[in-house]
Amino acid sequence: MIKSLKDMLEQLKGQDKVVLSVAAAEDREVLIAVKDAVEKEIIKVILVGQADKIKSIAKEIDFDLGDIKVINSETIEESSKIAVQLVSNKEADFVMKGLLDTSVLLKSVLNKDYGLRTDSLLSHVMIYELESYHKLLLLTDGGMNISPDYNQKERILKNSIQAAKCLGMETVKVACLAAKEKVNIKMPVTVDADLLQQACKEGKFGDNVIVEGPLAFDLAVSKEAGEIKGFKSDVSGEVDILVAPTIEVGNGIGKSFTYMAKAKSAGIIMGAKAPIVLVSRADSSESKLYSIAYGALVAKSMK
Repeated sequence: MIKSLKDMLEQLKGQDKVVLSVAAAEDREVLIAVKDAVEKEIIKVILVGQADKIKSIAKEIDFDLGDIKVINSETIEESSKIAVQLVSNKEADFVMKGLLDTSVLLKSVLNKDYGLRTDSLLSHVMIYELESYHKLLLLTDGGMNISPDYNQKERILKNSIQAAKCLGMETVKVACLAAKEKVNIKMPVTVDADLLQQACKEGKFGDNVIVEGPLAFDLAVSKEAGEIKGFKSDVSGEVDILVAPTIEVGNGIGKSFTYMAKAKSAGIIMGAKAPIVLVSRADSSESKLYSIAYGALVAKSMK
């Protein structure tokens, strides 16, 4: 089982390397992260974008492109299309966003003719390493789906379980977050959480998965809080996945982890035929590297 983000790097070394295609790769920060991943020997890469700019930036950051394929493209739309097609054609195993809007890349990902769409729902999965928690903690969805209904939450949960199992978790423990533990029809998210719990008991999410909800955040992450409140739980203090009821909750928890708890993190989008790596300019170089590594780990499991 992978217990730290650094463990992902170690697990990917020496194996058959998966191939990352980067859309609009003429971005200094993205190329620094890709350079780091290549030099740590965890991936191979194909760079798509304005070739002259890519080569110029690579020279500035001392990134040797001698053995790396660079595909020239003059527009971000074309770069996005080519990068996604590389994955669709199995010339690459996953895709990363470079110097283009997320919407442009996702438009290519969801294209019916050459894209990577499935019957699932695209959803964001973050993984955090916190000093205050004894194992890696996944959080979904603080980046894609604004206010998902029950059916969407089912698919969001399935995506996150798949992402969790890539880490070698034998039993995946899930908490569906709400403001209270009792079901209240005036708080629809508590109803959804309870339905997800029942669906798990009926085998909806496969073997070796425990889903509980509704759970307040403290009960999800602290066994002591559960004991004080007399709350019986199989996941309290041992949770692997936090399922946020809305994007505001997920985004707020994630940013709190990053800025207040100084957590290390990685993030990918699940629900397509291959993982999608989206990094923010505000992300640290370390976080960007871990996001590429997490994408590589998931992509390898999907081959």
